[in-house]
Amino acid sequence: MKRFGSAILPALVLFLALPAASAQAAGDEAARVDSAAEVLATIMEIPEKAVPPALLSDAKGIAIIPGVIKVGLVVGGQYGKGVLSVKGKDGAWSNPVFVTLASGSVGWQIGAESTDFILVFKTARSVEGIMKGKYTLGADASAAAGPVGRSVKAATDIELKAEIYSYSRSRGLFAGVSLDGSSMQVDGESNDAYYGKKNTRPSDIVEGKTVTVPAGTERLKKALETYAR
Repeated sequence: MKRFGSAILPALVLFLALPAASAQAAGDEAARVDSAAEVLATIMEIPEKAVPPALLSDAKGIAIIPGVIKVGLVVGGQYGKGVLSVKGKDGAWSNPVFVTLASGSVGWQIGAESTDFILVFKTARSVEGIMKGKYTLGADASAAAGPVGRSVKAATDIELKAEIYSYSRSRGLFAGVSLDGSSMQVDGESNDAYYGKKNTRPSDIVEGKTVTVPAGTERLKKALETYAR
């Protein structure tokens, strides 16, 4: 009986800890959604260093990855978690699908920094690609550093032929940046934690089916409606 009790106790402690761990995870995801809305609003308020409104209005999807950590010591890399929202046929923005962004590099480098990224998806094909799981920028879809500037001229004076345009903000500086070779994929664990359901499918999130949407989602949607209408 003693041995049975000693075996049960750790399992019981782990079981009791699960709700707390789940709540903590959900809190982390909520903070990420809130941070994504803040990043978009902050960048779009920079007078002449914002994503061109003309580019945003034509977007099929927008991914915002706040606080991507980049480290380097000869071999470097960066990794971050964010959200992707998809524009519906009616022009409304979807609930956020959680995603990750990762890349590696080789060269003489040292140090660490945190960078915010925004990716603008210009085609339905590029959005559908990431929704299926894992996606490599520049390989599965053409990607390029995006133009900046509030004027329509900034978006129309160059040939916007890429499927995805990427931007970064680091140390207060905002600019288009190339993310060729970076991998982006759906973050299933975060989706499950945020929407409170196991095996949550990205398509169900986007379509608003069988998922309970936290109230904090509205702030992100309103930011997208304001700047990407």
